[in-house]
Amino acid sequence: MPVVDLAATSRRALNAMLHALPPDTNETHWQVANPEGGHAIAAGLDAPVTVEIRGHVGYYCGGMNKRATIVVDGNAGTGVAENMMSGEIRVKGDASQSAGATGRGGLLVIEGSAAARCGISMKGIDIVVKGSIGPMSAFMAQRGNLVVFGDAGETLGDSIYEARLFVRGAVKSLGADCVEKAMGAEERGLLAGLLQRAGLYGAASPDEFRLYGSARRLYHFHVDNADAY
Repeated sequence: MPVVDLAATSRRALNAMLHALPPDTNETHWQVANPEGGHAIAAGLDAPVTVEIRGHVGYYCGGMNKRATIVVDGNAGTGVAENMMSGEIRVKGDASQSAGATGRGGLLVIEGSAAARCGISMKGIDIVVKGSIGPMSAFMAQRGNLVVFGDAGETLGDSIYEARLFVRGAVKSLGADCVEKAMGAEERGLLAGLLQRAGLYGAASPDEFRLYGSARRLYHFHVDNADAY
């Protein structure tokens, strides 16, 4: 198992090593020591490898991830898993703002809480937050699922499209065109599957969550809705 110490090796060199891995590599489990809040660690990966980062990371950790599994044993700065395509990223602490922004696929698990704009403009990613999320989360969320065990801040799901938001705690306020929806058997099954993938099945029942989504009033301009644009 390769171990890269960022106290002795640059982040650029680490990412270059990870980017150079062949599709059939047998170096499938990496450990990164002393990240010390560095930015863009393990960004742009495109290989079925596991990268364990032993400490806190800065901006855009795991950005554009494809196929890799990245585990952050600490907190993550702005934009963790930004534009993620596939694979899994797990943050064992808290995440700063814009976690999973524009994500197109894969699974992001935050075992702590996430700050503002979690899941902003998400396009297919699945995000599970064991704590709470900040304001303006899921703004313009287009596709995918956001699961929150705790509370949600102001204007949740503002200008949402077809993403689904499952919240167990209190929602401070809903954004434009975001409404609570009835959760049927299909949605409960989907949520149960997400909890199982995140390793949190049994931590809460799907029946404890409420579902939010688009009222579909903003899909086309209407003068009566002008104040909501």
